[in-house]
Amino acid sequence: MTKYSFILLTGEKEGFLEQLQELGVVDISRSVKPVDQDSSEMFAKASRAKKVLEFLENVNYSNDADAEAIAKATVNVEGDPVDFIEGCRAKLGELNVSLANAEKQMKARLPWGDYDKSAVDGLKDLGYIVRYYCVDAKRFDEAWSELYPLQVVENDGKKVWFVTVAPKAEEYSFPVQEVAAPEGTYAAAAEEADRYKTEIIECKAGLLNAKDYIPAIKEACNRDLVELDRYLADSAAVGAAEDHVTVFTGFAPVENDTELSEAFDKMGVFYIKEEAVEEDNPPIKLKNNWFTRQFESFTGMYGMPVYSEFDPTAIVAPFYLLFFAMCLGDAGYGIVLLLFGLMLNKGWVKFAMFDGLGNIISILGAGTIVVGTMLGTFFGMSLYEAAWVPQWLKSCMIVGEVEVPGLGTFNVQMLLALAIGVFHICLAMTVKAIGYTKRFGFRETVSTWGWLLLIVGGIIVAILGVGKFISPAAIKWAVIVIGVLSALGIYIFNTPGRNPLINIGAGLWDTYNMATGILGDVLSYIRLFALGLAGGMLGQAFNNLGQMVLGDSFITWIPFALILLFGHVLNILMSSLGAFVHPLRLTFVEYFKNAGYEGKGAAYNPLTTNKE
Repeated sequence: MTKYSFILLTGEKEGFLEQLQELGVVDISRSVKPVDQDSSEMFAKASRAKKVLEFLENVNYSNDADAEAIAKATVNVEGDPVDFIEGCRAKLGELNVSLANAEKQMKARLPWGDYDKSAVDGLKDLGYIVRYYCVDAKRFDEAWSELYPLQVVENDGKKVWFVTVAPKAEEYSFPVQEVAAPEGTYAAAAEEADRYKTEIIECKAGLLNAKDYIPAIKEACNRDLVELDRYLADSAAVGAAEDHVTVFTGFAPVENDTELSEAFDKMGVFYIKEEAVEEDNPPIKLKNNWFTRQFESFTGMYGMPVYSEFDPTAIVAPFYLLFFAMCLGDAGYGIVLLLFGLMLNKGWVKFAMFDGLGNIISILGAGTIVVGTMLGTFFGMSLYEAAWVPQWLKSCMIVGEVEVPGLGTFNVQMLLALAIGVFHICLAMTVKAIGYTKRFGFRETVSTWGWLLLIVGGIIVAILGVGKFISPAAIKWAVIVIGVLSALGIYIFNTPGRNPLINIGAGLWDTYNMATGILGDVLSYIRLFALGLAGGMLGQAFNNLGQMVLGDSFITWIPFALILLFGHVLNILMSSLGAFVHPLRLTFVEYFKNAGYEGKGAAYNPLTTNKE
């Protein structure tokens, strides 16, 4: 990044900021949140428009029961489109509740039918009380009509609805509990429901017509966001010379230096250009290839790197893909994800929550196909045991158990997960040592290099020894050298210039934290094996359930297909959720912690006329 300091007269700042927005590449240091009442109102207005757009773009009543009536209804959008849409949306919610209540009343009143309510109420004036009852048909006793003035209103074979009439003055008792009297007739409730339906159709028609205003709302929203951006940049300006002079600080990518210098010279503005340094806290613009760029959102979820940090996305991308594929662990499910991602890209299926995610879903699906095949699982079936799978492919699969000398027999996939965890953490420690040395110098990172030498060097020597690539004498001297150098870095020179006794104490405390932390971090990677195993076993369970109902008759294929479809869809959804969350945990906790990643940088956000 290149740092620009602009000095101009206060009266020129509004026009200057507008020109910067036209350039669209200069990030003026400013707040990302409202700073006062005016900016809060501007932010609220833009937020309203964004919410309305998000709702309106998903409005589709083609499958509605009243789709034809909605299409024929003509409702004009009156006043401000945003106000109209918000009003229709709120009214639609209220009408749906009212309609549900009206339909509930219809159901409750249906057995009582239509009657002259005024005549029934008139009996009260004559000194009579009408009581309402509803009992199971089995409990209804015909003898009741001989003891009480009773009239059966409805009998559907399951329940009996009836009324009794008795003078107010007489003592009255009945063997069953009376129910509440209907609040009105069935016809009145049906009429009310029809009125609500008509209003709902009008609301939906109004929302459909409002879709024509989407471009205008987008344009207005962008205009409001541009104005807010300029307002926040103006508020961040530093006044000088009794506010007659204004100073702005901005940043832009180095590749735009020539273009910007020419533009600023034409504008006649006084500016100072210099290379940005970490102390300036410049914004971060990530530069990655097509594949890695798909995973930049994961880096952004945790936080952008500070100016002198390594961009972790290049490491996050392949490992997240591997972790996701191992957690899902089924080649068949990978095919489903790949096809789903491709359909999202083609626009054949649309889900608001997956907008813009077609590429990464396809990538994760493709990775799962490869890894799932290596793990030997396809829609819950074992590929390794399948007769139709070629032998050369089976030889590539990582299945079965392996014996570890002196420790016993272990599942090879579990050992693979732990091995990946060890490698991932070692890579994180290497990145930390190199990154810290670049930022703070070797003198301040001696302890970091000591731990890296001890752990990574020790693992390498152990592998070489077990594989008998080096002699026992070489192993002995390698262990001595690694131990001495690591001890010096960890316990003696961990903080140069400090009392050696204090350094030893700090080293011991660091040893305790590392010993407990590293072990727990490595064990966390067992989830890669456990989640894949759980998903595979659940898929196999649904396969077994399907086979249990499958018989000689063709009709048994229907429940067989339904069980497999429901079971595997459910398993894909649950497994995909776990495969999304747990790799994030391994990245954000295990990797970032051991890599010393801070993630406190600010994303590059230039002033521009287009805030889409």
